Amino acid sequence: MLAVLVAATFATVQVTPSSLSEAREPQIAIDRDHHVYIAYGMGNGVYVSESPDEGRTYARPIKVGELDNLALGMRRGPRITACKGTITITAASHGDGNLVAFKSPDGGKSWQAPTRVNDIDGSAREGLHAMAAAPDGTLACTWLDLRTKGTKLYLSISKDGGGSWSANRLVYQSPNGSICECCHPSIAFDAKGKLFVMFRNSLSGARDMYLTSSTDLGRTFSPAAKLGQGTWMLDACPMDGGSFAFNGAGEIEAVWRREGTIYRSKSTGAERMLAEGKQGWIAGDYLTWNEGRRVLATTPSTRVVELSPNGNDAVIATSPDGKLAVAAWTEGGIRVSILSSG
Repeated sequence: MLAVLVAATFATVQVTPSSLSEAREPQIAIDRDHHVYIAYGMGNGVYVSESPDEGRTYARPIKVGELDNLALGMRRGPRITACKGTITITAASHGDGNLVAFKSPDGGKSWQAPTRVNDIDGSAREGLHAMAAAPDGTLACTWLDLRTKGTKLYLSISKDGGGSWSANRLVYQSPNGSICECCHPSIAFDAKGKLFVMFRNSLSGARDMYLTSSTDLGRTFSPAAKLGQGTWMLDACPMDGGSFAFNGAGEIEAVWRREGTIYRSKSTGAERMLAEGKQGWIAGDYLTWNEGRRVLATTPSTRVVELSPNGNDAVIATSPDGKLAVAAWTEGGIRVSILSSG
């Protein structure tokens, strides 16, 4: 278990101006040219900030759109991808209960009108979702769905950067009637285009993490498999869905919480204790999480570093070549640290 705090300094960059001091729930996308895009929400507005210099400086924020009662907080908020010159941002409304996608075909310069992702009106009202881009630009979006009794996991595919979405497909339905009701899912494609989805299940009182996969863009999914060997008996939702990524060998590396501890695991086998804390996030060989209000991280060359003594909503992302790693969090607006620059 990690316990040593290494004295390491990473420069902190303020992304948002004072007029957006209430901005929160950042998400990061980094393209092949190392342009960094950060999506976030404030009030009912969905915003994006771009850095052309590997995260060192940011242009004036662009307001992408506005939703009625934008879903924000506890990992509710916009999601973003940057692939083949197209930037796509998804966000959910607590007002009409729908999940929409905003598309920019010119690298964030202009934005098209939003398109709805869920095909049953109001079914995405929980607001918790995730989106990922495949190497060929195909997008997949998954969310906690309430179209019928009980919370289920649904998915939709876009082949045109978010301009249109496929008929919704059921990813997983708990035999007990509902998966965990308010833990965000995670989604990612591997290098060959295989799709993986991680979520917190609810089975006979246990709130454990599960992983499923699809080789046909969500038409069929493998049986969902539990991560780790321990279990968390909990009569409530912990509101902490963890995160997963692929290591250099193409293996899944997942981080997730059980009780007050963050664990790390592969797709099979035993988990190992990482640290005390919550809201873990992983990208490549980089991790970040919260211990109270402290934002902590690990890099390949350090054990544990403190990025902020008073932050929240921490996330991390790496560039497609793995050479650039950027962490972002909420602290009087949105702040970032560059953990590695290629």
